[in-house]
Amino acid sequence: MKKSLCLGVLSLFLCITAVSLSARSRQQDRAALSSIEDQFVGAWRLAWLEEPDGERHVHKADCTGLLVFTRDGHMSVQVMYRNPQAGSQAGPAQYAQGGYEASFGTYKIDEATHTFTFHVEGAMVRSLVGRELARSFELSGGQLIVKSTDAKERWRAAWTR
Repeated sequence: MKKSLCLGVLSLFLCITAVSLSARSRQQDRAALSSIEDQFVGAWRLAWLEEPDGERHVHKADCTGLLVFTRDGHMSVQVMYRNPQAGSQAGPAQYAQGGYEASFGTYKIDEATHTFTFHVEGAMVRSLVGRELARSFELSGGQLIVKSTDAKERWRAAWTR
């Protein structure tokens, strides 16, 4: 009887420990994701945008913009080219019309791959509506650096607070 009571108490202790460790691990995972999400949330100003020109050289575009992420998973982006003819179809201009880019929708972050997916709900370029745009990101030195995961798109943008 004592032996089975000891085994029962030991089993109960091991189960409680396992459940506690599992819960703690889930809390830490949520905290890590939350901290990345917290870093995204807010308004970002465009620091620079690199895009290929007609000869496939990369140059900094003359533009300004604003990128906003909300805590509840919404996103919007606006970019205005100061010289509307500057963008090329190989770069982000496929997202712009008349030298202006504007779109909004929802986003989901994948911390493991350092990517987020932007589900476009509305955009000036209507062919973007309904698309899922995958973007890689790097948070470094107060900047959010974003680029397309599509190898054919060779643009890169840096956003600052």
